[in-house]
Order: sequence, then structure tokens, then C-alpha cells
Amino acid sequence: MTRIADKILPLERAYEVVDELKRQGKRVVFTNGCFDVLHPGHTRCLAEARKLGDLLIVAMNSDRSVRALKGEDRPLQPEDERAEILAALEAVDYVTIFDDLTPQAVIARMLPQVLVKGGDWGHNEIVGRAEVEAAGGGVVSIPVVHGYSTSAIIEAASEIAPSDKKIG
Repeated sequence: MTRIADKILPLERAYEVVDELKRQGKRVVFTNGCFDVLHPGHTRCLAEARKLGDLLIVAMNSDRSVRALKGEDRPLQPEDERAEILAALEAVDYVTIFDDLTPQAVIARMLPQVLVKGGDWGHNEIVGRAEVEAAGGGVVSIPVVHGYSTSAIIEAASEIAPSDKKIG
């Protein structure tokens, strides 16, 4: 059984592992995101993504990139903890952390056979689509699971425990 810590790879090591797995003929599925507050929409999307190939690698935004994208009050959980939670999921084979605002460079370097995003992204909005398709791979949009949203969870939690009050 693979230990959770063994599923979390530094970016350069993730490139090496993906290259080797592709040489072995494995079909690599890739997705990315912030995964700040993991919810059933995430887990269902990841489970569906995993079915599309032999392994699923998740590239997760670093704390710095989440702050740049979502604001100074995010992420709620540090990158090491977010990576551990993702790696604990059965559907996820590997997790790596990237520091850019988009996964463009990571996707261009890995060139997975399948690039997956949630259905809330239009086909032409999916970063890395052109590179993956040019290399003969495919892009799959997995339908959004309605009723789940990190922003909605954060908003609901802030109504219960306003940020000016300490919890615990």
C-alpha cells in the first residue's frame, strides 16, 4: 500500500515520474486546482477523472499562487495540508504543487494524454488545452456537481463564526 507522503512529489520529480509512466505505456490523466476546502464536488470530479486513464496526477496551486488568485485571506489551509488531503484520496495517484498563476508550464512539460477540468470551464478557457491536443491528447470537461462550492462553504462558515471572533 502506498503511503500518503509518497504520493506527494516535488514538481521536478513529478515530471520524471510522469515521463517514466508514459514510457511504460501508461495513460496519464492530469487536473489542477486550489483545493482549499475539499468538498464532494471535488472528490466526485477526481473520481471521474481517474477513470479516464491509468493514473491521475493533481497539480495544486501553491499558497502564494492561491493568494494571488483568490485574495490575501486565502488559502484557508496551507499547501502541505491541502496536498496531504488530496493524496489521501483513493482516486489520486500523485499530487504536485506549482507556484505559477496557471498550470500552463506544468501541462506543457508533462503533456498528459488526458487533461481534465470541471464543466464550469469553457473548452477554450481550459489552460493547456492547445498543448495537450497538439500532442495528440484529449481534453475532458466533467460536469459540475451543483450545490458544492468552496466560496459558498467559506461564506456560510463566516456567517456562523465571523472572522473577528476567535474559534476555540
